[in-house]
Amino acid sequence: MRVLFATTANDGHWGPLVPFARACVDAGHEVRVAAPASFAGRLEDAGFGHEPFADAPPELIGPVMAGLPSMSFEEADDTVVRDVFGRIDAQAGLPAVSATIERWRPDLVVRESAELACVAAAQRAGVPHVHVCIGMHEIVRRFASLVAEPLAELDTLAGLPAGSCADSLTREPVLSTVPQRLDDAVGEALPGVSRFRDPAPARGTGPLPEAWGDPGLPLVYVTLGSVTASLPPFAGLFGELLAALAEVDARILLTVGRRFDIAGLGPLPANARVEPWWPQADLLAHADAMLGHGGFGTTMGALAAGVPQVVMPVFTSDQLANSLHVAAVGAGIAVPMGPGSVALAADAVVTVLADPAYALSANQVAGDIADLPPASDAVRLLESLVG
Repeated sequence: MRVLFATTANDGHWGPLVPFARACVDAGHEVRVAAPASFAGRLEDAGFGHEPFADAPPELIGPVMAGLPSMSFEEADDTVVRDVFGRIDAQAGLPAVSATIERWRPDLVVRESAELACVAAAQRAGVPHVHVCIGMHEIVRRFASLVAEPLAELDTLAGLPAGSCADSLTREPVLSTVPQRLDDAVGEALPGVSRFRDPAPARGTGPLPEAWGDPGLPLVYVTLGSVTASLPPFAGLFGELLAALAEVDARILLTVGRRFDIAGLGPLPANARVEPWWPQADLLAHADAMLGHGGFGTTMGALAAGVPQVVMPVFTSDQLANSLHVAAVGAGIAVPMGPGSVALAADAVVTVLADPAYALSANQVAGDIADLPPASDAVRLLESLVG
């Protein structure tokens, strides 16, 4: 079986696809990954063959991104889903994704929530496609509701009957690595989702960075993901977080991503260390708590490791949704978005460290995740769709 995985150029979107892609390879199937040309290095590092398609044209994406700071959170998030993922990214990627499917002739396409070029290309070629959700169950409904117009445009560009792409989304099998308890915690979970776990260890065995601070204090891992540093309105959050956490009785390890100038932070608080990147599983093996932005990879990584967390959403609705689900199951505290969120997050870290109930609930969710069938079991489901 030939399986084409499709992703946008975003680590948080690619991550949920990885266990299923590796499972297909381990089962002897051929796997390639359709992704923007800018994502080539990431796929090479992961050992997957790359089928590149065009990145969003700067002259189109630039004005959209420049307008986001002037919008409300809800308006900005809707704009990104509808106009960036649904329209600009998808239309840029459609020609090359279509050419890849026509040339390589995959038996199945497996996509993440934000990659929509492959939907039109697969529909035109008559290839079944599967959706791997990159968040809680709301993501499926939210994307479908916001991309109706862009999907209609893709129908036209792909030469499909009107409504083809939108209709296909309602019939896609959906895979998820979110346990039922977590999805059910806020509203009614999406029906018909097949749930699996990433078999990669949630807790690593690697070392921490060189010693800093008082080794007798609890360790708090702080991350805002790999994208925040590249967004000018939010880059200042790193310094604000370090200042707010300076008086907390804990060692703080902040990762900022490889595109951030750490020297610009100036002298660090005595209890803090900053790294561009560190293996998350290794940090979670030592962490007593995590302060994160609600990205799917960091949120689920902490839950799988049984680490309680404070979630401070920064710029997307899925981050907000993830924070509410974590709080609803008692595995952490959700911090409201907006002014004052950094100070509230620092106070919440103190609360999470002091109250063992948060760690207990996080460990219960970790048990739910561990009880899910491994991603290798999804291969049989994928094979059944090819006929």
